[in-house]
Amino acid sequence: MTSTPAASRGTLLIINGPNLNLLGTREPEIYGRATLSDVEHLATAAAEAAGFGATCLQSNHEGALVDAIHAARGSAVGIIINAGAYTHTSVALRDAIAGVELPAVEVHISNVHQREEFRHHSYLSPVCTAVIVGAGVHGYELAVSVLDKALAPAQS
Repeated sequence: MTSTPAASRGTLLIINGPNLNLLGTREPEIYGRATLSDVEHLATAAAEAAGFGATCLQSNHEGALVDAIHAARGSAVGIIINAGAYTHTSVALRDAIAGVELPAVEVHISNVHQREEFRHHSYLSPVCTAVIVGAGVHGYELAVSVLDKALAPAQS
């Protein structure tokens, strides 16, 4: 897990799930050539530009992702999650996101709706503030932008 210092607006938890550690070499025709490190630097820079700190975590283990989401309740103001294959299978991740009551943005590098039928359903989407699909790694920057607006002080 990598972290930047908490900034004035708090910290965003940036989660990447199973097989995303293989970015850059795994099916580059689908996921591109950017590595996980590239994604984390991109998302962290976008977070810092918006006044947030960032904590990045990648795990191939569902329980580690659930634990990180639970821990975010006391340490983060929002979540960006690319749960990989767990998007389509994990009620546990869905319940964790719902339970912590933090705004969350679901990100997918590829357009899952142009892929296999089983990838068309997400357990996470109903409990997320927004879903970004098919924007490549730029989707992480878009997710920061969504949270930037969602976490802006209310205008009177």
